[in-house]
Amino acid sequence: MADDRLRKEVGRLGEDIACQFLERKGFKILARNYRKPWGEIDIIAEKNNSVRFVEVKAVSRESLPNGSREMDYRPEEMVDSRKLRKLARTAALYMEVQKDKREFQIDVVGVIMVMAKRTARCRLFEQALEGNL
Repeated sequence: MADDRLRKEVGRLGEDIACQFLERKGFKILARNYRKPWGEIDIIAEKNNSVRFVEVKAVSRESLPNGSREMDYRPEEMVDSRKLRKLARTAALYMEVQKDKREFQIDVVGVIMVMAKRTARCRLFEQALEGNL
């Protein structure tokens, strides 16, 4: 259970860090943890009059496999096409419910944290899903 608790803490902290990172990049955070039975969106934000649905993938460097170089590890690549399609369906429903006609896109933020030093590095991958759903 300790592993599960650590994973949840890393995820929650990663989302907090991702929000700060996005705000520094000019995003306005609209909502967090938008949940539906078939999916959840970590962060809903806007920038340049476009709605951004952001999936956050966070890991602690301490949990990387032994010998892994932090530079070679990209948590944002752990978001597969099935997850992206689920996010897109949830995002489309959100837009419909909000009666929001603006453009929207799916972005991913990868966060690598060094828990012992309380530091983190973030990387934004915009338009993670393109083309037809």
